[in-house]
Amino acid sequence: MSGADTTAPDDTTRAGGGGSGPSGLSTRLLARMIREEWRLQAELFGDRFALFPLVIAVVAGLGVWLLTVAGTSIDAVAAGLHGLVFFFGLQVGTIGLVGRDALRDVLGDVTLLVFSARTLPVTWRRLLGVFVVKDLLYYSGLFLVPMAVGYAAVALSAGQPAGTVALLWLTTTGAFALGVGTSLTLTGVGTRSRAAVLALVAAAAAGILTGRLDIVALSPYGFYLDPSLRSAALGFGPALALAVAGPLAFQPVESGGARSAPQRYERVRSAIRDDGGVATRTLLEVTRSSGSVWKVLFSMGVLFGVTVLLVREVARATTLAPSYGIAVGTLLGLGAFTTYSWVTQFDSAEEYLRLPLSLSAAFAGKRTAFLVLSVPAGLVYLVGSLVWLPPAQVVVGAVVFPLVAVYVFGITAYVTGFAPNELLFDTPLFVAFGAALAAVAVPLVVAALAYTEAPTVAVGVSVGVSLLAAAVGVVLSNRAGPRWQRNLR
Repeated sequence: MSGADTTAPDDTTRAGGGGSGPSGLSTRLLARMIREEWRLQAELFGDRFALFPLVIAVVAGLGVWLLTVAGTSIDAVAAGLHGLVFFFGLQVGTIGLVGRDALRDVLGDVTLLVFSARTLPVTWRRLLGVFVVKDLLYYSGLFLVPMAVGYAAVALSAGQPAGTVALLWLTTTGAFALGVGTSLTLTGVGTRSRAAVLALVAAAAAGILTGRLDIVALSPYGFYLDPSLRSAALGFGPALALAVAGPLAFQPVESGGARSAPQRYERVRSAIRDDGGVATRTLLEVTRSSGSVWKVLFSMGVLFGVTVLLVREVARATTLAPSYGIAVGTLLGLGAFTTYSWVTQFDSAEEYLRLPLSLSAAFAGKRTAFLVLSVPAGLVYLVGSLVWLPPAQVVVGAVVFPLVAVYVFGITAYVTGFAPNELLFDTPLFVAFGAALAAVAVPLVVAALAYTEAPTVAVGVSVGVSLLAAAVGVVLSNRAGPRWQRNLR
């Protein structure tokens, strides 16, 4: 997400002008995009924002240490980090483009450099290309370097060579670039044809499932496993190709905010039995926003794919046979946080205070919309996994997923209210929220890993933990309204 451009008009003109040629122009745009990103986040989160990289380093080091203590090999941890960073890159690319209308609603009528092709003497595609480079540099420094430092603290003490540790930073940066390029390219193709996006995703999924597409070799992780000129070309080539293809494929679309017909509102409201109208309004807002409801399906698909890959790599690197159902259900539920961001992207608590509606009713409506959007999207992938998973594992995942999603809603609503994106860089909130998620995620992940030795116990623990988490989520979501009502007085 790119920050607000707070430079003066004459300063912005100089950013686009000058006689140093295209390369000089791109360099100045890159510097200004990095600066506007920092300005926005520092303005939103204050001095505590500077502590965020330190928190990432500590959390990464602690997480790697806990995994190794639990018996996970350092090689399996490295594989997991590549998958998580790839997912993070997918999210960053999506937020930067699909979330444009949400950003405008949060910040007001601002000018973002990436959206200023009409006012600067520069093409849209060049702006988008510079934006991609900015994201790679900025988030690599903010997230990937601290993560690598935390990993190194444990890996070096475990006897891993320093060269391999340094290589991890390079290849995770490449995995991040691959994620950004993938989401950018899919978004770009989607501006021209949604059917083409579905065809590309289906072709890639078919290639992975049939084994014809070696995604490890075609990712930077392949170079990490076997450094050579050939693996470098295969591993980093797709990331470079997608980073170029994304801006070329993207066709600017003005968000016109098309209105829904009254009869559509009534149909939706009647279908979900929404007396207050909050859930109906939210669903229509998401539908009319950039990416529509497809972004929910896309986000869940990314989570599903990353989870499957991580579980497969853990199984390959160890003697374990983890439960796909528990793992997929857990991460799909945790990833529903993204859906919460979308169902609250146009809201503020102050707005609801002006309406004859309690905040408790508002949060109840948001919960309905959240579940209507996230649960069917996740279940689509779980049902699809019946192609290669035993039905018993799919059933467990289908039970765990919505229960964990209810917990995520309750925690997020209680802690952040209608401003969930503050969690991204507000260090105290990030730590508290992360601890709350870990309290549920850790026992579920352990249960997934323990499935090999005691499948019945693992399933029982996962269902029990999920039920308890859902109960906590319901209590917290019911208390979110009164809590924020008191805070706003």
